[in-house]
Amino acid sequence: MILDVIKAIILGIVEGLTEFIPVSSTGHLLLVERFFGFADEDFGKTFAVLIQFGAILALLSIYFFRLWHLLIGFFSDPGARRFVIGVLLAFLPAAVVGALAHDFIKSVLFNEWLICFMLIAGGAVLLWIDMLDLKPRYHDATKFTLPMYFAIGIVQCAAMVPGVSRSGATIVGAMLLGADRRSAAEFSFWLAMPTMAGAFAYDLYKSHAQMSSGHSVLIAIGFAVSFVCAWIVVKTFLGYVQRHGFALFAWWRVVVGTLGLSALALGA
Repeated sequence: MILDVIKAIILGIVEGLTEFIPVSSTGHLLLVERFFGFADEDFGKTFAVLIQFGAILALLSIYFFRLWHLLIGFFSDPGARRFVIGVLLAFLPAAVVGALAHDFIKSVLFNEWLICFMLIAGGAVLLWIDMLDLKPRYHDATKFTLPMYFAIGIVQCAAMVPGVSRSGATIVGAMLLGADRRSAAEFSFWLAMPTMAGAFAYDLYKSHAQMSSGHSVLIAIGFAVSFVCAWIVVKTFLGYVQRHGFALFAWWRVVVGTLGLSALALGA
């Protein structure tokens, strides 16, 4: 039991630190499970998704008052209503694709070789987007056009492949469509709320038969650790990318992906 608690803490740290930065939290969790012997045939993959809700709760706690203002202003403030509709439009593609392809994603795409290749490829994309001389037209995530919100949601579907990164796909898509770094990164936070909450609820429904009291305790531990780590990341990420861009995350992806491929090639 002590070893299981240690595993839950480590996985909670990995989830919380990586969920909202463009490095692929799911990819990191699966690699940690593989190379550190944390995988569990009946439960490991489900646990990796369920503890994401701790990170989502951290985000909701930070954005609570802004969410409340959107809620109370939905029927009286056209700007608030338009933004809520925009987030729902961006969420729609992932909701449809995720529901239709859930079993395929879990059984086929959760592959360590693919994850490592996607980490490296995604790192190259982040370096490329940082080098582009983009001329941002949008500096506020609540002011994107409705077609732009929907287009970002389509791009986010690429993150169904572990290793791509939900936040990374959202940020790159938003920047190519005219957003600056900060507003693109912040919209990835807004879109995470329905996307990851939906993924949590759907995976819980699909996997509830595997749950047990012991598993529930481990989920609670991973959830709490994930919450604390994610809270710290959300508080610091926007300011960091506005000043420094995405190079740190790009090179991290390349290094982790390369090490992972080397370990796999050596039979680790």
